[in-house]
This record gives sequence, structure tokens and C-alpha cells, in this order.
Amino acid sequence: MSYNVHDLRDDRVAAARVVRSVAPDVLCLQEVPRRHTTEVRLPRFARACGMAWGRGRLGTGGTAVLVGSRVVLVGRSRGRLPVRFPDRTRGYAAATVGLPGAAGRPVTVVSVHLGLRAEERVRHTSAVLARYASEGTSPSSASDVVIAGDLNEGNDGRAFATLAARLRLVSGDAATFPACDPTAALDVVFASGDLTVVGGPPIQVDADDLIRGSDHRPVWVDLDLGGRPEADQA
Repeated sequence: MSYNVHDLRDDRVAAARVVRSVAPDVLCLQEVPRRHTTEVRLPRFARACGMAWGRGRLGTGGTAVLVGSRVVLVGRSRGRLPVRFPDRTRGYAAATVGLPGAAGRPVTVVSVHLGLRAEERVRHTSAVLARYASEGTSPSSASDVVIAGDLNEGNDGRAFATLAARLRLVSGDAATFPACDPTAALDVVFASGDLTVVGGPPIQVDADDLIRGSDHRPVWVDLDLGGRPEADQA
């Protein structure tokens, strides 16, 4: 699941209910509170969602990855993406997770929030792909990768095309912004080819919570990590 939570400036309780309705195993967040408030507000939000945050906020540019209890955290990584002063800082956060036991391979899930400048978005996308989606570059030796987040552009953008050349879009093309009346599909999930999309359980999210929780709507997808029956898919 990927969710831009608007610095938790809206109804945080409603946003947490949205997450609980989806009940993701991995949650990519964008626009989490920055600087010192992160250490207080993000753990509180994670607990309200029934998930855990491994800390490590520096250099993430307002991104974070939360994990649920059904997956095993193998490792974390993060990095900063250079921007032109005085633009808002950008970065990415990643968590490598696997299923309990030996079945299946780990997958590295990366949360990104691209900037408002088209050329910058392409550079940032290329940098993230170079680290996580090139053979032999994954910090956890995982061969599978998911990149999810707010691209700040639609499927006609160059950053989108850069991602699509290496990975495949698995979240569909539903509009996510603005939450009150979505017209732009800014929020997406891309995955490497070895990850199979599977049908998840029916999910109902309260429409008022979607509007009150953030200025973006979330996206989510069920992916088979391999080697487990459907009940254990993440």
C-alpha cells in the first residue's frame, strides 16, 4: 500500500482507519512529518495503523516504510535525492521483507516522493532504479523490488516512463488526487517481473475517511512473494 499522508495535517484518525481497512503488510508513506516531530508523530501513527516503523528518518525526504506482523523485516535502507535550493528535500526509504520461514524470496519495497520539476523527477527515478532495480545492486541480495509512491506526474510523464521501462505498473490507473474528487493518477505501485499480482480479499474503505484523512487517496495491490499458500501472501 502507498499513501501520501499530507504531513499528517488532516484527520490522522481517519487516515489510520483507511490503513486499517486495507490492512497492508507493507505501507509506503510519503509526506510524513519531518525533522524532530517525526520521532514522536510517526511512531504514534504507525501504532494507530497496527504497524511498526523502524525509525531512521534522516535523508528520507519525508518518506517512510511501515511493516506489519505477517512479514519479517530483513533490512532497511534510505537515501537523499539532491534538489535545488530552497526546494523541499527529497529522498527515499526502503524495507526488505520476507515471509516467515524459508519459503519465498525477500523483496525490497521502496517509498518515493518525486519533486515538482520534470527533469529532477527523471534524475531521481534513475537514481532509485540504479540502486534497487539493477542486477546485483540490492543491498539485501533480493532480486525482487517494489517501488511505490507519489510521482507528481501521470502516465504521460518521463519519470513514469523511466519506471515502466524497468518495472511494470501493478496498481492500475485510478486517479488519486485530490482526494475529494480525484482527477490525477499520481500515486502508483511498480514491481519487478517475478512478482505476481493476485486477487486479494474484498476491501471497503469509508469514503468520508478517504476525504478527511489526506489530500491524496492511497493505492494498494496484493503480490505473491512465492512459496506460500494464498493465506500467507503479502
